[in-house]
This record gives sequence, C-alpha cells and structure tokens, in this order.
Amino acid sequence: MAAVDEILQSLPIDQLAQQVGADPQEVQQAAQSALPALLGGLQANAQGGGAGSILEALGQHDNDLLSGGVDLGQVDQADGEKIASHIFGDNQDQVYSALGGSGAGGGLVKRLIPILAPIVLSYLANKVLKGGGLGGGTAAPAPGGTDNSAQGGPGSLDSMLQDVLGGALGGGTATQQQAPQQPQQSTGGSILDVLGGLLGGGRR
Repeated sequence: MAAVDEILQSLPIDQLAQQVGADPQEVQQAAQSALPALLGGLQANAQGGGAGSILEALGQHDNDLLSGGVDLGQVDQADGEKIASHIFGDNQDQVYSALGGSGAGGGLVKRLIPILAPIVLSYLANKVLKGGGLGGGTAAPAPGGTDNSAQGGPGSLDSMLQDVLGGALGGGTATQQQAPQQPQQSTGGSILDVLGGLLGGGRR
C-alpha cells in the first residue's frame, strides 16, 4: 500500500507520539490502521457519488504539507475533525471501535485521525490536482473546474481521484475497472471490510 507507506515515512512519529501522549510504536501501529481507514472512507464516498465534494476539499488542501516531512505545527486538528466527520458520518464511533479492535487502541486512533486526515487530503491533492496520480497523464485542470470532474471520463479529476484511491488501497484504477461502483477487493486487511459494511455506498 504505497500511499500509506509514503505518508508514514513523512510523519515525525516520535513528535507525534509526544503530542498524543503515547508510545511511538503504538502510534506507528495506530497510524497504520487509521490511514487505510481514511483512504477507504474517501473511496467509499467517491464511489457513492461524493467525488465532487472530495475534489472541492482537495482544492482547499492543495499545499506542501508533506514536503520534506510533515510539520505537525501546520496541521489543523479542528479541520481534521470536520474531515473525519464528513468521511465517516454517523458511523465515526463504530469505525474507531473497529480500528481499536484491529490492535490499535480506539482512544489513540481517535486522537490520531484529526491529525492524519488533513495530511491524507494534502497527499491526495498533490497526486490528483498536480497531475501526480497513478495514471500520470496530462496536467489536471484548476481545482475550480469541477464541471469536468463530475463527468467521470478518462482524464477527468473524478477519474484521477478514483485511480489514486484505488491504487492506494491495492485495487485497480477507475479506467481499468469497467464497473467502478463495484466493491473492490481489499488488500488492506479486515478493517477495510468492516468499513465497507459500515459505510455502504459512502456519504455524499
């Protein structure tokens, strides 16, 4: 899962552990559970008709937060809480509980996700809006150009978003899948299966 690995490598784990008051090894483990959950939640939303809202959010997080390693001082946790609420909706507590059952303390995951959520959006914004998606291809249009993204055709922002999220979670790209609404096989472990059951088609 390249996306999770890339983000983890950018995180100052020791500093993050000090910030949330936990052991660095526990934080590493919790982050390894929380990042696939955030990416999986975003994918469920994108496939459920919420791609336009996600692209709008990416336009607001088009920054270099991960450049040269994450500066935790630049992470807005209040913003992160809003992002998590939009991704998981009414199932937020159930997701945290499920993550806690996967070996990382639910309370620790709950403290980490508002920090990790803006970082994930910044990562996706860099991949999708700056033409760094898995498909490579042509440069993406400006974030304000949401009309084309809604079309979902090859080369659109919608398609690139699906490509990046699908690749991040071990699935194929949207252009490779004839039926992108079809649930993908998860390589991220049981937590993504749990997420699929909780989120269904995703929130719009």
